[in-house]
Amino acid sequence: MIRCENITKIYQTGDVELKVLKNVFFEIKKGEFVAIVGPSGSGKSTLMHILGALDRPSSGNYFLAGQNMLELSGDELAEIRSEKIGFVFQSFNLLSRATVLRNVILPLIYDKKTPKNLRGEKAEKALLASGLEKNRWHHLSNQLSGGQMQRVAIARALVNEPDLILADEPTGNLDSKTGDIVLETFQKLNREKGHTIILITHEKYVAEHADRVIEIKDGMIFADRKSHNFLKKK
Repeated sequence: MIRCENITKIYQTGDVELKVLKNVFFEIKKGEFVAIVGPSGSGKSTLMHILGALDRPSSGNYFLAGQNMLELSGDELAEIRSEKIGFVFQSFNLLSRATVLRNVILPLIYDKKTPKNLRGEKAEKALLASGLEKNRWHHLSNQLSGGQMQRVAIARALVNEPDLILADEPTGNLDSKTGDIVLETFQKLNREKGHTIILITHEKYVAEHADRVIEIKDGMIFADRKSHNFLKKK
């Protein structure tokens, strides 16, 4: 599904050149659950922006489902993000005065392929997959706990049935117990629904919930291995 070939990203500020990513190469197959882990400043957030078609590399190639993202226009990339990629962020990014259902339906308003009369049905399907209790669906998002809000964010990422889910520090604002529940939700989506998931994190404990861990440091990959979680399943 994903192939990164010698991805390099350079930021230029005046005469100062900062190379954030350095010849990054890896592949991710459809249906994999992969964590990209690294300390602050390692380049993982920049890599996430490239994988999510939010930014372009300075050199190298990025293929998503066989398509070279560098050959697409800004409008074409926006369409890819809308239809093929679901995003889950640390800060949830929900509309506080909108109901849970409304928050999940919102991406469908910009999706011309989903008839208006099917939006609610698709939102309910996504909420069921995220594991949020039905008695919360008509609550305002600001009436929910952090874990519940993150489940709404997961449902919103699922509602367009994307090929890829990108989760950027999804447990960063949660306590450890609630974070584990959210990570178990990702595991279930991967194992039972077959979603391809990439989890970006600075915590090795969080990364071990994936089946494969790519470790990045100083803009380079220095480890690509099966996780302890994957080995335990074996």
